[in-house]
This record gives sequence, C-alpha cells and structure tokens, in this order.
Amino acid sequence: MTIELRHLRCFLAIAEAGSVTRAAAGLHLTQPAVSRTLRRLETELGTRLVDRSTHHLELTEAGRAFRAKAAAAVAAFDDAVDAGRLRPWPLRLGHAWSAFGAYTTPLLLAWGRAHPETPLEFLRIDDRTAGLARGAVDVALLRGEVRSPGLVTEVILTEPRLAAVPAGDPLAVRAELTLADLADRPVALNTVAGSTTLDLWPPDRRPTATVTVANNDDWLAAISARRAVGVTTSATAVMHQHPDVVYVPLTDAPELPLSLAWRDGPSHPAIPELVALAHQVSVRAV
Repeated sequence: MTIELRHLRCFLAIAEAGSVTRAAAGLHLTQPAVSRTLRRLETELGTRLVDRSTHHLELTEAGRAFRAKAAAAVAAFDDAVDAGRLRPWPLRLGHAWSAFGAYTTPLLLAWGRAHPETPLEFLRIDDRTAGLARGAVDVALLRGEVRSPGLVTEVILTEPRLAAVPAGDPLAVRAELTLADLADRPVALNTVAGSTTLDLWPPDRRPTATVTVANNDDWLAAISARRAVGVTTSATAVMHQHPDVVYVPLTDAPELPLSLAWRDGPSHPAIPELVALAHQVSVRAV
C-alpha cells in the first residue's frame, strides 16, 4: 500500500474531532471504514498515531508530529490543484464563530486597499481550529487557549464576555450580570468550537444543566427558544444580533483572548502582513 491523500484527510479528521465516530460523520463514511483507513496508515508508517488505551482518543507523540506534516501536505495539494489559485493566491482566514467581531469589515477594507493582489477570504469552519489543523485555511482566528500542536499564535486583542439570555427573561432587563446569575439556568455549550465550558464557573456554583450544540446558529436557536442561556463575547453581540436574544455584560467573567494562528513551518507569505494589519485595525475606533 502507498499512502494516499485520503489517508491523510482521514487521520486529520480523527485528530481534529478527537473521535473516530465524529470523524466518520464529518467525512460521510462509516466508522469501520475510518478505523480501517487509520490502521492502514499506521501500518504503512510503522508506528502508532493514535492511543486507544484510554477512554478519550489521544494522539501519540508520533501522531502529533505527523499531524502537522499531514496538514501541510494536504494544504499544499489543495493549493496545487485549484486552478483558481494559479491566478491570485488568496489568503484563507478561518473562524469558527463571530469572525473578527466589529473589526471584520474594517479588516477586509484595509486589506483590500493595502493588498489588492491577494484576496482575503473569511471562511467559517465549525471545528476547534477553524480548519487550520486539517489544511482548509492558511490562518485562523481562534478564541481562548490554543492547545493544538504545531501552530504559531499571536494574541491580537481580548474580548469582554457577555451573557446571552432570551428576550423577555427577567435577566434581560438587568444592566449587568454575574456568572452566579446564570448558574440556575440550563447553559448552552458549543462543544465543537465554543470557548465556554463549565470550568468558567467556580466548582461550587456550576450550572447543573446544559444544552449541547454544535455551532453558533444552534447556540442562538437554543437561547432564543428559551431552552438555555449562554456566555459569549462582545464579537457575537456585533456579528449575531437576534430579536429574541439579549446580550448583557458579565462583570466577573475574564476577558477572552482572540489570536491569529497559523501552522509552524511553510505558510502563506502574506500572513505577517495580516498579523500587522489586524493589530492596526483593532486599536482604531469603530
């Protein structure tokens, strides 16, 4: 057997999802097919890439090293066979939710003026690294602590956290809220790409009920339907205004860092210019 692109894509999907079952769903394959592909890749490489001895799937040291190389290989292949990229080479900027907040349009306009030869494409991809780990984008806007190996990150700004509550709820008329005010309500948690977990609350005051969602649209739907409340950042209040959702400042929740991240190693040559421009745009009044 020779290693094919499908083997790399399968491995990257497993590494990103942290589960063979979720990877199979994302790839539209059966779980046994994904497991066989992984085993064949490991056999060809002569090493274990995934540790299956624990309850939670984890990459081995070899798997973590191979992940970065596989992502770079997939990205290079996709760029090489995309005829459109043989003309201007766009810079693909991924995000999982809320993009660059209030600075999204200013960044796009400033980039267009400064770099008309290189289109900047915002791509929403619902996974933990917004497509970066699997080579779908060149650079990504990531919120919170970035734990994926093989990435270079730079914090651009920090965003205040807000509570998101249903319109008409007694909490919606408050000028500000605390985490304790939300603890008695079901909390909507985006477990695929969200930045909020129950660890945000003190151990003795954590919510006892949660509503699990997979993306920002489902998160908004759960809150607007009065099934839950949520915690987000100021970016969501700008990018996702909703007639049935009210955003209220949280006084005791730490601000959330927003970083630009890219793969360590060969990368798009325009990334340094994007980092510099993002810093410039973020300090201007909007």
